[in-house]
Amino acid sequence: MASPISLHWFRQDLRLSDNPSLQAAIADGQTLAVYILDDENAGEDRMGAASRVWLHHSLTALNADLDGKLCILRGDAKTVLADLCAALDIKSVHWNRCYEPWRIARDKEIKEQLKAAGLSVTSHNASLLWEPWDVAKDDGTPYKVFTPYYRRGCAAATAPRFPLAQPDLSQVTSHAASLPIAALALLPSHGWDQAMMTGWPVGEAGAQTRFQAFLQDGLQGYKDGRNFPSLPNVSRLSPHLHWGEISPHQIWHATRDQFAGDGLSGDADNFLSEIGWREFSYSLLYHNPGLRRVNLQSKFDAFPWEDNATALRAWQQGKTGYPIVDAAMRQLYQTGYMHNRLRMVVGSFLVKNLRLHWHHGEAWFWDCLVDADHASNSASWQWIAGCGADAAPYFRVFNPVTQGTKFDGDGRFTRQYVPELAGMPDKYLFNPWDAPAEIRRQAGVTLGMSYPHPIVDVKLSRLAALDAFATLKQAS
Repeated sequence: MASPISLHWFRQDLRLSDNPSLQAAIADGQTLAVYILDDENAGEDRMGAASRVWLHHSLTALNADLDGKLCILRGDAKTVLADLCAALDIKSVHWNRCYEPWRIARDKEIKEQLKAAGLSVTSHNASLLWEPWDVAKDDGTPYKVFTPYYRRGCAAATAPRFPLAQPDLSQVTSHAASLPIAALALLPSHGWDQAMMTGWPVGEAGAQTRFQAFLQDGLQGYKDGRNFPSLPNVSRLSPHLHWGEISPHQIWHATRDQFAGDGLSGDADNFLSEIGWREFSYSLLYHNPGLRRVNLQSKFDAFPWEDNATALRAWQQGKTGYPIVDAAMRQLYQTGYMHNRLRMVVGSFLVKNLRLHWHHGEAWFWDCLVDADHASNSASWQWIAGCGADAAPYFRVFNPVTQGTKFDGDGRFTRQYVPELAGMPDKYLFNPWDAPAEIRRQAGVTLGMSYPHPIVDVKLSRLAALDAFATLKQAS
């Protein structure tokens, strides 16, 4: 590597197409493409177990797409990059922006450090349709309610740019100091991940395949169908978006192009508004760096949460005695994913029926989700807890029996993940305790043995939650 080279730093942009940083680096000339596993600066944002598994496979796919030239390193990125740039004749460094508070602080230090050493350092936007600082109310303050943020603020901002083509990869060079991906030790030692990753097409090609399949087979009927966990009307793109295997710009323009000249259908408009919710979550995080721990509505700081380790464990393991909750929690643990409707159901059950702090749910999802995302996970848990921006009102409590009956009426989803109830008739599937003893016997169900009794009465616990919420009004 005698001649000066550029460096592109891969982060949460694990793709080759529509990658502004990679394209800019290659435009500068010969390019070293680097990924650094930086657990040292992450703090409590250190990736959970499921995320690490996805990352392993995504890096493997990316390295293959780069013909084995991806440079893999680990350690404090401030030190690793400084050492790498000093050892090689690197003239410019490029990366795509991340928005987690710890990354913003670290990247600022790195940029100052490298510029002081005489390097050109440029950051780019690859992960969001609109930068958090580009969408604001007329008075310059950030939006706190989604609908005006998306319908007014985003509509008034610059339209999302068109996706970029894949650059000339012949400019990418390798580096002898690269570690093998296995050296990052991202996979668990006990092999539980193998079943979890079944059916997930990890990597840029897999993301595009999944997106095209959704456009063809899942988008029609999305507005209503997305509420039913056994229907195909969900994109399942969230992990691909989080890891940057596909960009929101690619999704935005391909979806709109499909309806060119006809106007967006209600399904497409609703789908793109979900991309808007992702943008809104990042805006909330940028303007509220403590989003992961600090209630956006401070009155909830005094909420009388319960402390019940047994109930928390039953929720985590999918043994609450409420079939739709248990099916959803088992789907999470077994697949690294949970249907969005069910995320609301299990979240409501945790913070309202069990009255356990939303921090417990956020932490469990962080460890178990392959799409665990600081902005979306934090904003969504604050939303369901009632303490966030534009949050669901606290008195909105999802009844797990009603939700199961309404959105999994034939029981297909619930029976898949709670097979011990497979023999229960639909009428009693979501409330087996109400079934006559003979029906339970015929179904092979013994409450308290083959399937647990409900750990809480949903009606009484709902009233207790509302009483607890009322104490906040009295104190304010």
